[in-house]
Amino acid sequence: MNTSNASPLAVGIQGMTCASCATRVEKVLKQLPGVTGATVNLATETATITGATDATSVQRAIEQAGFSVPTESLTFDITGMTCASCSARVEKALGKVPGVLDASVNLATEQAVVEVAQGTSAAALIAAVERAGYGAQLPQTASASPAAPARALPDWWPVALAIALSLPLAAPMLGSLFGVHWMLPGWLQMALATPVQFWLGARFYRAGWKALRAGSGNMDLLVAVGTSAAYGLSVYLLLTEADAMHLYFEASAVVISLVLLGKWLEARAKRQTTEAIRALQALRPATARVRLDGVDRDMPIDAIRVGDLVVIRPGERVPVDGEVIEGESQIDESMLTGESLPADKQPGDTVTGGAINAHGVLLARTTAVGTETTLARIIHMVENAQAAKAPIQRLVDKVSAVFVPVVMGIALLTFAGWWALGGDAEQAILNAVAVLVIACPCALGLATPTAIMAGTGVAARHGILIKDAEALELAHKVNTVVFDKTGTLTDGTPHVVACLAADGHDESEVLAIAAGLQAGSEHPLARAVLAKHAASAGTPLLARAQQALPGRGIAGEVGGTEYWLGNRRLMTENEVATAALDAAAAELQAAGRTVSWLARASDRRALGVLAFGDAIKPTAAAGVARLKAQGIATVMLSGDNHGAAGVAAHALGIDSVLAEVLPADKAAHVGQLKTAGRTVAMVGDGINDAPALAAADVGIAMSSGSDVAMHTAGITLMRGNPALVSDAIDISRRTYSKIRQNLFWAFVYNVVGIPLAAAGLLNPVIAGAAMAFSSVSVVSNALLLRRWRPAGDAR
Repeated sequence: MNTSNASPLAVGIQGMTCASCATRVEKVLKQLPGVTGATVNLATETATITGATDATSVQRAIEQAGFSVPTESLTFDITGMTCASCSARVEKALGKVPGVLDASVNLATEQAVVEVAQGTSAAALIAAVERAGYGAQLPQTASASPAAPARALPDWWPVALAIALSLPLAAPMLGSLFGVHWMLPGWLQMALATPVQFWLGARFYRAGWKALRAGSGNMDLLVAVGTSAAYGLSVYLLLTEADAMHLYFEASAVVISLVLLGKWLEARAKRQTTEAIRALQALRPATARVRLDGVDRDMPIDAIRVGDLVVIRPGERVPVDGEVIEGESQIDESMLTGESLPADKQPGDTVTGGAINAHGVLLARTTAVGTETTLARIIHMVENAQAAKAPIQRLVDKVSAVFVPVVMGIALLTFAGWWALGGDAEQAILNAVAVLVIACPCALGLATPTAIMAGTGVAARHGILIKDAEALELAHKVNTVVFDKTGTLTDGTPHVVACLAADGHDESEVLAIAAGLQAGSEHPLARAVLAKHAASAGTPLLARAQQALPGRGIAGEVGGTEYWLGNRRLMTENEVATAALDAAAAELQAAGRTVSWLARASDRRALGVLAFGDAIKPTAAAGVARLKAQGIATVMLSGDNHGAAGVAAHALGIDSVLAEVLPADKAAHVGQLKTAGRTVAMVGDGINDAPALAAADVGIAMSSGSDVAMHTAGITLMRGNPALVSDAIDISRRTYSKIRQNLFWAFVYNVVGIPLAAAGLLNPVIAGAAMAFSSVSVVSNALLLRRWRPAGDAR
């Protein structure tokens, strides 16, 4: 955040190795505009800068000198914010603290995420927020936070009491609609309105006063000034006119009651937008059953260490990430991956903390604990996405920064205009009050974050993890999806797709001999042969004297006869007669299949051919078809040969294919599509896809792939299901639509309401009701996203 400050700024520096390094950094820093002095300490690896500069400029200068500034991200819980102008003011206050590089404050989550130079004091940031009139503290973990004291009264009691006191004041106004004219005595009206104004409404005075001290305004100031004017006018009339027929105590009391009601409903709705986080946090068991020296003991989850053996009984949640070493069962991972069908687990398979063991006892060796578990990473990713600001929010921040001062000016002009034109100070005050009350910018501040929280939350429940708000916002504009082939559209492992035998032999014989030769091998093609033979219920023939032939294949004896199993090169070098199968092999190779030959060494004759291919995922074709239905073009990037890539693309209905693309060139192809004016989403799963994922407008990674791909991508699919790509784009489109709807209505309330109030067409009570309804309607509209379901979800 580029905010100038005159306080000394201390930052850490990485990469300095000698005195000349420190001298070079000092020289660069002293050249910065506004810097009056800079000293670099090589021993402590820190720089101290004086003068009017900012942390971002300092960081950029140090990086240009060839070094780096270590940074960290701090999160704070913020209290006292009531509208968009509040969050903007907290951001501004944080940005002035030396060492702050960026600050983002989310009104809906009531949190601030601050990127700072490492070593920046959290206490200094908290003090800056408090000077701005708000509260701040570091979030407490569930285990560290003290138990919340039991409250004697529910949180809605101020609202209920305010309404109870205000109803007798509003009743005469309602009765007049039906021709009933009566009024409570003036002193009784004041007795009912006073506790609402100064006790139940004290929060508005406190927050408004803090805003004034900080030299700005907020919603609370508008409410406090507006209702005080109505209350003060009523007291003046009561004291000066013995038979005053028009008092406005009901306006001040009802407005405060409606604002309190709106804030309570708004808080309830905001809690619902964070249900996804709470649901994920609830998946983590408090204890685990650990086997120590053959004895099972219950231990706190925080005491579990990597390598511990954990016993998981039927019906229990899996407490940690681990590898099954004993037992068989089925695991329900629906809350983590969105997959409704349970997954079979046996020794060698992995289990994820938070999933439910359906039946069977499992013994698992712990592979990850604490923040390293899959569940913890998912929670962290969803929290980051919900706390982040979408680019469209910048427009709201700019508007809110000047909104309250402008409204105060409009209210003053309204008062002056009505008084000057009509000479009626009473009416002038009421119209000015209506302007102040209806102009609350709460809806503006909530429009974007509540939609993002609801959208990312419902997506997470269905196995779509959206890392940041920018990815969510950009995905709605995607018109081209680029797929990696292997592991993304295919399952990434070879399968035997064809087995051909020469005359005088049959397929089962060829397969049995090949399986015997490959027994015990870990080569992917060997595993494919063994799996195919096992599926045919065959028993591999016993082989001996197997010998690996690097780059060619394998040789061995089966039933006293020597055989060769390998590629064309092996056949050529041994002058094997392959003419009978050459045409079939050539056809298979043209289709992109990998071909292995089985030959008998004694007569150098080919007995059969095995063809291997990467099976297309069952959901891939449906996923591509859904993207086409959304008007999105599809492209396949593959390192495979043209034959294999072309066959897969044709089977899937993909629009265009680029084959034999080197990993380093994938990002360049994505860049070319962007240069051509396309908004590109790249879908991949491997380390070699990471550059292309970063180059795309939106990177989408499969969780079944590498960690590098998932860290690079903005969206992660928790199931290796290509159909989720269209679902991710769909939830993005729906979320962005909600953001636009919310912003439209938030602006409309003010664009229409303020002129009506200034024109005297809205009394303060109606204005208060409209203001409260605007915030509630915006949050409620965002909550409709919780009803979203992925296409084809039968649950």
